[in-house]
Amino acid sequence: MFTVAQIEQAHAKVKSGADFPKYIQEIKEMGVLSFETWVNDSHTEYYGTNGYRTSSAPKYGNLEISAQTDKEKFATQLKAHQQGQTDYYTFCTDCAETGVEKWIVDLTKMTCIYYDQAGEEILVEQIPQ
Repeated sequence: MFTVAQIEQAHAKVKSGADFPKYIQEIKEMGVLSFETWVNDSHTEYYGTNGYRTSSAPKYGNLEISAQTDKEKFATQLKAHQQGQTDYYTFCTDCAETGVEKWIVDLTKMTCIYYDQAGEEILVEQIPQ
């Protein structure tokens, strides 16, 4: 099975959101089926076959997630990030500011779904292959 260290090594190659699809393909080949990233501290839970699960440590101190969701602003900030205009930490602070609590990536469906604190879907993206 995969380890957090292997995943982090693959993630180290990601310089912007533009690099995300290649990263997804690499960890999919490792056996990652899905992962859930929490914006407040950027810890991630990774899931594999047969109930395998591992978690990363927090990447930074707690960010306060806004109780108000701003879907339009989030979509604009996400697009900028995907075009390489922001780094990962900036993207996470943008998520917190616009009410995004977490995102879940499903490597079988090749989707990334962003959620607010109420568990409502804010945005569903198809991951380019």
